Amino acid sequence: MADLYDDRACFLGEGPLWHPERKQLFWFDIIGKKLLSQKDGAALEWDMAEHASAAAVVDADRLLIASETCFSLFDIATGKREPYMPLEADNPVTRSNDGRVDPFGGFWIGTMGKSAEQSAGSYWRLYKGELRKLWGGVSIPNATCFTPDGSHAFLSDTALGLIWRQALDGDGWPLGEREVFLDLKKEGLNPDGAVIDTEGRFWNAQWGASRLAAYSMDGALLETIDMPTAHITCPAFGGDNLMSLFATSAQEGLSADELTAQPHAGKTFVTSPGIKGLAETAIKL
Repeated sequence: MADLYDDRACFLGEGPLWHPERKQLFWFDIIGKKLLSQKDGAALEWDMAEHASAAAVVDADRLLIASETCFSLFDIATGKREPYMPLEADNPVTRSNDGRVDPFGGFWIGTMGKSAEQSAGSYWRLYKGELRKLWGGVSIPNATCFTPDGSHAFLSDTALGLIWRQALDGDGWPLGEREVFLDLKKEGLNPDGAVIDTEGRFWNAQWGASRLAAYSMDGALLETIDMPTAHITCPAFGGDNLMSLFATSAQEGLSADELTAQPHAGKTFVTSPGIKGLAETAIKL
């Protein structure tokens, strides 16, 4: 079972990111339009003014934040955001969702309908100033993560219950067709965010299942970690020597009775799986 890391309840906690230089965890409440963090035990919070969901490390002082209309450079010390590049700014239906930087420095970000409209979203990759659309027709993009050697990306559409594996070329762009890595709909499971550790284990948050689940690269279930609330949204390795596994969660979709029964819904958790994670790669702008 995981321990409580931060007791602020998010309606839709997402996008945990451990900054390797700052030794600091950042995460979002997408619906609350906030970026949250902790530093030296003090709770930090910034108003994003729009739905924001994922961040990339730029350097020791800045993040690149993906939101419903753009990528923006965020100064951690001042809290100021400077627009960098539009992201579906002309589409009022969509917002950003799950994202992560690949080992080459490319920022993968999925978009989706604000009411999870079917097939309204897309997958994008931002690399060296180029934003390229990879796939359209996505409903709820999730599970964005990469093998340690950068040979493959993983991505999901939660609405389909599928996680795909995608081969990458020498610059991190998709190479050939993606293949199904896990078909979780057969088990009634909903794949959410994911991360891969140094040994290549695929850690997946599973919405509605109160757990994190680790899979081998051949798709075998290796272990599960029970969590204190149903809707676990995304894991991230961090902490001392990257040996801690953080996880965000959500209140969204829970009834009043369920919220009473799950008082930690929406909070952020930490556990120690006994395995080391990978440091997040900085984005190449």
